[in-house]
Amino acid sequence: MADGVSYNEASTPDGMRLYAVGDIHGRHDLLAAMHARLMEEILHDRPADWRIVYLGDYVDRGVNSRGVIEYLANLRERDPRVIALAGNHDLGFLDFLSNPDPFGLFACNGGFETALSYGVEIDLTSRAAMMPGHAALVQSVPQHHKAFLATLPYSASFGDFFFCHAGIRPGIALDSQSADDLIWIRREFHAFDGLHPKLVVHGHTPVPRPELCRNRVNLDTGAWHSGRLTALRLEGREKTLIEIAC
Repeated sequence: MADGVSYNEASTPDGMRLYAVGDIHGRHDLLAAMHARLMEEILHDRPADWRIVYLGDYVDRGVNSRGVIEYLANLRERDPRVIALAGNHDLGFLDFLSNPDPFGLFACNGGFETALSYGVEIDLTSRAAMMPGHAALVQSVPQHHKAFLATLPYSASFGDFFFCHAGIRPGIALDSQSADDLIWIRREFHAFDGLHPKLVVHGHTPVPRPELCRNRVNLDTGAWHSGRLTALRLEGREKTLIEIAC
């Protein structure tokens, strides 16, 4: 793809500052500190226009998924320049509420902690054991949390940047990417070393430090266990990493 966009060349629209923030996984403390940091910069520098793009996976594993959803839902409602994208864990949580599965994504990957943040201790050892806790969880999740999860977009694009949770399938037009790939893909996307039509900024795959590749940027630094939440500030061709650490 000779006409693709490389990391060094990728630029924001004129006058627009962009931020992208990696996977949060229930770390409300890091999210609140990061958002405060970004808004402080915006209010100080007063760019002509701006967006903050959260890259998905707000729930599971960490201790306060409820707080994360409440915080982001309120931010998005107050200012449409705050964009929250869908992650596989977010949709897995929503799916569990309507289709409980003791062996699915939610149950096997940190859903216990998510339920606990809503005041529900759920037994995930079998379907029969799970059902009372599932019923309690369905009652405990506010409707506006469910509405938030159900309306998360799968991608966003500004200038030379394409934002999504997991990545894209190489060779497929950006506007033709499947929802499944945008929240789940790994191997085919990571292994591709050619350029994409835009620089892809994503999370989904935890790494010890941000990956700044020629054709993609991975901002998932495993906040729930590492205590480090990573963001990328984009303005013109300038790109600056920001980290909040606990």
